[in-house]
Amino acid sequence: MKICFIASTRAESVHEPRWIQWFVNRGHDVHVITPTHNDIKGAKIYPIGNNKEGSLFNFISKIFQTRKLVKKIKPDILHAHYIFGPGVFGAFSGFHPFILTAFGSDILVDPSLTLKKIAVTHTLKKADAITCDACHLKESMEKLGADDRKINIIYFGTDTEKFNPKQHSEKTRKNLGVLNAPTIISSKNLEPIYDIDSLIRSVPIVLKKVPEAKFIIAGEGSQKAKLMQLAKSLGVSGSVKFIGFIPSDEFPRYLVSADIYVCTSLSDGGLAVATKEAMACELPVVVTNLDVNTKWVENGKNGFVVPLKDPKTLSEKIIYLIEHEDVRRKFGEKGRKLVEEKFEYDKEMKKVENIYEQLINNHKRRK
Repeated sequence: MKICFIASTRAESVHEPRWIQWFVNRGHDVHVITPTHNDIKGAKIYPIGNNKEGSLFNFISKIFQTRKLVKKIKPDILHAHYIFGPGVFGAFSGFHPFILTAFGSDILVDPSLTLKKIAVTHTLKKADAITCDACHLKESMEKLGADDRKINIIYFGTDTEKFNPKQHSEKTRKNLGVLNAPTIISSKNLEPIYDIDSLIRSVPIVLKKVPEAKFIIAGEGSQKAKLMQLAKSLGVSGSVKFIGFIPSDEFPRYLVSADIYVCTSLSDGGLAVATKEAMACELPVVVTNLDVNTKWVENGKNGFVVPLKDPKTLSEKIIYLIEHEDVRRKFGEKGRKLVEEKFEYDKEMKKVENIYEQLINNHKRRK
């Protein structure tokens, strides 16, 4: 198949590169229209936009650039990742078959603004098929006018060969300065929606009981300076290490070099990819009590679930896991089994490949 993807402007997104690379590796002819200019091995990249990223003129320019490029590429199928932006560009290209993938904020946050809601609603109606990774996203799209028959639940899967406990690296632990210390890792971006603040506030409580504990904070974001200052003001800077963004290829060895994974998100489209990756690495996870988390993480059975913005309860669960190696091992084993059964990347991507084939064949029959 000749597949044309329209990728989002979010340079930190790992979903699109993995998704696109899978289809390249399957031998498809892959083209990518994107404002980020990121290279993907084996795919032909078409940059769009200009330096005035936030301007209305730039947004309109990308609509016309996308339309022109799609006509030039003449793909068998057009697939936009993220509704507002890439999806809008694809909808205005007039090309079919046209498929959309919703990420979460594009459905749960963007439509709160009137103009974005109009654009998102229009785009959903133009799609021949839509994918998302959670039932609540499907329901939200239906409320926005999407045809439920067009919506497919496709999970952002996990490569269990890449993410596995065998990636353990004593060298990485040594480099991080946590060689003999119980280590907790968080990898969400440093933005308000991920509430890293609560994790930092849990640190002094943990240290009272386990003084040698270390906290690894991966990711970048607008709150980095504020969070570093918070750690300093709480007197825990020596136990908290901000390591910045971790490249995808290096992420597995960082995960398995920790003992516990924590996700303090206040909202997520589905069970977070990083949480699934941690589970695949047999790390016990502590997550917030969002519906998308509690569907998969059963409190006390394959992980712990804590209330939103509750550093005290979070600290209690971290301490418990540090002190109970047998529970960490049990949670880790059950977590990996869940990922293998429900979130195996290759299985999910083959479902997408089948959707593409069906859409292309149906479109040909209608011509």
